[in-house]
Amino acid sequence: MTGDQRIPRAIAALPDTAASNVAQQQDKALLRNTLKALRRAIDPATKHAWDDRIGAQVLAWWQAHPHDTLAVYWPLAGEPDLRPAYAQLAQAGVRLALPVVIERDAPLGFTEWIPGEPTVTDRLGVAVPSALRMIARPPALLVPCLGFNARGYRVGYGGGFYDRTLAPAPRPATVGIAYACQLVAFDGDAHDVPLDSVITEEYNGAAERR
Repeated sequence: MTGDQRIPRAIAALPDTAASNVAQQQDKALLRNTLKALRRAIDPATKHAWDDRIGAQVLAWWQAHPHDTLAVYWPLAGEPDLRPAYAQLAQAGVRLALPVVIERDAPLGFTEWIPGEPTVTDRLGVAVPSALRMIARPPALLVPCLGFNARGYRVGYGGGFYDRTLAPAPRPATVGIAYACQLVAFDGDAHDVPLDSVITEEYNGAAERR
């Protein structure tokens, strides 16, 4: 008997719920890989123009929904680079914060960050200030999305950090950041926390609630 023959029998023997979970995990992994490839394929000049548009949308959002403190993110793996917009927010007096991974399977922590200050790379490859100044969870967060759907659910990298961070009440205001081409159809999991709105180079609006 070959390995290919054994795999379907093993999955078929699982309870319906377990088999469904396995299928969902496989589907999510495929979706993440597809979305990563899609983002990598964006032409650099096009990406730069889109980032500028998204940054302008973020500034317009903040002007309509001002907050003294805003959690932002350091761009990784082709995520929209909004650092010019961050600098403008800081100049306007907004206190910015970057997420910090405290430990596995835990909510994110947040450290105050001033654009231009020295940073170091943490164990996950994320830039954080060289001198951490930890603060409470900000009242508003910009949340990078690998993908998103029309109901405001996001596809992340699978660590669950943002879901755990957003779950405790009171919920902060959340704005997903993505490219319009990352809009996909998928069902959110039971533990997923939907975003209040999503900003892309083409769109700035509230997510649908169904």
